[in-house]
Amino acid sequence: MAAVENGSSSSKEQVAAVSVTGRRTVAPGKSRCVLATFDLPYITFYYNQKLLLYRTVDFPDAAARITAALSDALRVFYPLAGRIRQDADGALAVEGDEGAEVLEAEAEGVAVDELAGSGGDCGERVMQQLVPYTGVMNLEGLRRPLLAVQLTKLKDGLAVGCAFNHAVLDGTSTWHFMSYWAQLCRTSSPSSLVPQPIHERSLARPVRVRLDLPESAEAHEKTDPNGPKKPLVARVFSFPAATVARIKAAANAALPPAAKPFSTFQSLGAHLWRAVSRARGLGPADITAFAVFADCRARLDPPLPPAYFGNLIQAVFTGVPAGMLLGGPPELAAGLLQKAIDDHDAAAVTRRLEEYEAAPKLFHYSDAGPNCVAVGSSPRFKVYDVDFGFGRPERVRSGGNNKFDGMVYLYPARAGDGGIDVELALQPEPMQRLQEDADFLLHQPA
Repeated sequence: MAAVENGSSSSKEQVAAVSVTGRRTVAPGKSRCVLATFDLPYITFYYNQKLLLYRTVDFPDAAARITAALSDALRVFYPLAGRIRQDADGALAVEGDEGAEVLEAEAEGVAVDELAGSGGDCGERVMQQLVPYTGVMNLEGLRRPLLAVQLTKLKDGLAVGCAFNHAVLDGTSTWHFMSYWAQLCRTSSPSSLVPQPIHERSLARPVRVRLDLPESAEAHEKTDPNGPKKPLVARVFSFPAATVARIKAAANAALPPAAKPFSTFQSLGAHLWRAVSRARGLGPADITAFAVFADCRARLDPPLPPAYFGNLIQAVFTGVPAGMLLGGPPELAAGLLQKAIDDHDAAAVTRRLEEYEAAPKLFHYSDAGPNCVAVGSSPRFKVYDVDFGFGRPERVRSGGNNKFDGMVYLYPARAGDGGIDVELALQPEPMQRLQEDADFLLHQPA
């Protein structure tokens, strides 16, 4: 395991394990896309980073095909090729055709299997070097590309590291783009299986909001009342389908016949929330919160289709004293999550938007509270279907950005059988206790 790093990308470009060997810009035609209220809270988050590991033998051919397909994909997903602009009224939009950045690199001493495991000091450090724009805040999109891709030649494969400006798109849109891009690389022509993106952000909410942006990420972080970030460690816990089913059955076991059953997400989320709270050693009166970044496409009235391109997520919170959470049965925690998610309907979504428009805020991670567990990504995303023409990924991971204490990313297991990979960041001591918690691990090796 290794500390989750938030250093600058420039310090990562020349290291012992990975060296950048080329850089280019890929651009389509000019465009303009006004950012919606849904997008704006993420301007002081960091670029979302995704890493996909493949086994392939011909790196030059693979890199050339992927880059050519990226050029074609950006003609369709054109906001990713622009830059963020702020007009005289302080409103933000994406404009231009400056393009995405593509880097080529080498790490020929590193094998795919070294990176495809659950984590570790060496693997975690190297993985952070395979994804560009570590430590780059989304407001840098005024000066930097909104998409950066690093193609790295490994000892026996290829690493595709991507950094997406989170003020431009959410997870649903990220994997929509990735699927479309891979399909173009694989077949040279899109099919109806991957729909065209919908770029009309006025469908979400046509309101112009003034933001007073800080000069830099460093200037914004200095305004955090809770001070600098503490060191974190990251690990992936893989829960096979049988274990996921066992956790879900335990959460639902005591429900009366007429009660609404808990979903897989609610059951696993409750299991994780309770385990992290134990590992943190919280006192009975300490409040602990659970947050999920919920997709609001289907919650709007009228709803918007999954092909809407942008951010349509909101953080849904619920909180409870740790004594109640840990002293109660699993269904108590799952019930809190179920109620919070069910209550976040179209009216709640609109209220949240109106509150932000009335008093725009530049967020810090610490705003979630000191004892929060927050879940991003989704096991429903078909991340292992991103096939550029040389097979499915061996592993999909997140980079070091946007990993604060208690941040969780959920991915489907590669087998596609209902298993779930839980990628979690915690402070070192709670992580050590979590790794030794038999009630949480259930099946995991010590």
